[in-house]
Amino acid sequence: MASSAPPSSAAQNPAKSLGFIATAMKRKDSFIQFFAMTGILLLSVRSLGQKYRLHDLREDTSALKEEQEALANRMNNIKRDLLHEASLEPTGLFASRLRLLFGERE
Repeated sequence: MASSAPPSSAAQNPAKSLGFIATAMKRKDSFIQFFAMTGILLLSVRSLGQKYRLHDLREDTSALKEEQEALANRMNNIKRDLLHEASLEPTGLFASRLRLLFGERE
């Protein structure tokens, strides 16, 4: 029995069976332009991602600064209240001890 499949066109005309490399060499300028534009596009996407990352980091920085200020205020309030309570003690020993711990002069 003979094969009923038609012979491929590449077998009929070897000039049409150029591979990818041969086609690339034939249209070298187009491929160079394509790869250059692809590189520019990828760099642009990366730059955009970095831009948004910087924006997020700036927001995080401002939030951390606000939190740090709130904690510093809270710490100062606690310290002030402790010193006030200690000053109410008649001997003054506790107040002097706290001032020593806090690094304050009388």
